[in-house]
Amino acid sequence: MGGIQMQYLWRNQLGDVYSLGLGSAACLGAAAATMSGWCSLTVGSFICTLACTLVCFFVTMKVSTQRLITFGILFGTFIGSLGTIVVTNAPTGDLLKQYYLWGAANFRLEGVTTGDIIFSLSLFAVGLFAAFSQAGRLSSHFRGETEIRPVGKALILLAIMFLVTSAVSICGPIGFVSLGVPNLSRLLCKSTDIRRHYLISSLMGVGLLLITYLVVEYVNFGIYLPISATMSLLALPLMAIIFIKGRE
Repeated sequence: MGGIQMQYLWRNQLGDVYSLGLGSAACLGAAAATMSGWCSLTVGSFICTLACTLVCFFVTMKVSTQRLITFGILFGTFIGSLGTIVVTNAPTGDLLKQYYLWGAANFRLEGVTTGDIIFSLSLFAVGLFAAFSQAGRLSSHFRGETEIRPVGKALILLAIMFLVTSAVSICGPIGFVSLGVPNLSRLLCKSTDIRRHYLISSLMGVGLLLITYLVVEYVNFGIYLPISATMSLLALPLMAIIFIKGRE
């Protein structure tokens, strides 16, 4: 849902929640929380993602969409580099292993507390409410009928941040879902009503993650398969469909 919102907001098929560094910020927060123990993994992810979003908030009000995308990629690289520094200075090997298991997609909820889950669901509820309350506005903006002002775009980014953090902070980065699935949804359904794509993208995303989880659990050939990497491999046919359809 966050991915399709970004594509509608930017009017660009490359719109992605990770393009502005939100995913990298969530990883940085998770790493800092894991290595220092100063807060829970979810809260650490939320704080860093919020800080990243606030930077993007003010940048959004000053630059064009095209420049924002460029800024987001560069800013995301910067945030990712900070995360690398934090992780490579892990105080113990156990903490390093805990972080990497989370980063591989933590569907077994390693190190996740009941409080983390409640906090994550609260963020998701806020993001979901904001997504549907802005649905008509985003659809109209995407069709070029209206133009969302910079302040409005910045506020929508804040709402998307809640969705990103609610997922990434619990189960780790699962980037293909937010980029590939919305594009495939738009190929399958030509409607410009974003609410339809909320439904289609959500169902396809859940289906892809479920298939990936089953492969990792039961068709793993006796080796550990990170969910995030396995999902990308399984999604290659979907990527092929996107590119082939895009050329027709």
